[in-house]
Amino acid sequence: MSDQDGSAPASPPTPAPAPIRVLLADDQPLVRAALRMVVADLPDLEVVGEAGTGDEAVRLTEQLAPDVVVMDIRMPGLNGIEATERISAGTGAAHVLVLTTFDDDDYVYGALRAGAAGFLVKDMALDDILTAVRVVAAGDALIAPSVTRRLIKEFAGRPASTSPGRPLTAITEREREVLVLVGSGLSNAEIAERLFISVATAKTYLTRLLSKLDARDRVQLVIIAYEAGLVSPCR
Repeated sequence: MSDQDGSAPASPPTPAPAPIRVLLADDQPLVRAALRMVVADLPDLEVVGEAGTGDEAVRLTEQLAPDVVVMDIRMPGLNGIEATERISAGTGAAHVLVLTTFDDDDYVYGALRAGAAGFLVKDMALDDILTAVRVVAAGDALIAPSVTRRLIKEFAGRPASTSPGRPLTAITEREREVLVLVGSGLSNAEIAERLFISVATAKTYLTRLLSKLDARDRVQLVIIAYEAGLVSPCR
């Protein structure tokens, strides 16, 4: 049906998507307060709860069903790694984004293995932390290239693991090249530029690697690349 002037009626406005529900888990009230104040002004993010311990983070995740848990590693009682493992093993859809002070934190690798979708260092800009929350909420993983290189350097100084790495016989030579670049911390755009392929093609290779290596996300691919010896501090 048309309006009196002959024009078609305006379509109803598209409803705004529901905000991303965030749980802040940190034993430092000032850290939680800073994030909460910034999030309060953003229409797409909503703080639904705060936890000062790992045990509280697990309990509130079960009660409040957040989309993202921003998790400190060093907390009293149940630490962030243990809390991350419990949350990741639960039936909910919460993604854990770990906050850590990397230079004096020896637990990042354990957090990633426990199921964290990514991690940040606490001296990052608040805007970068908020962007990371959105990325993780969308089901992607986030691991900063500079931190990836530091992780690899840190792991290289540890005793060799007694557990064998995941076999890579199922992947092609091109997929192995992509895995090396993922393990070195390159983004899809950087991988595409390095290999002279499109970003869409780089994403396709990434999807294949996730499937063939039974990896949950990009962070696990970094771990697999390291454990397979495909990346090292000198890369």
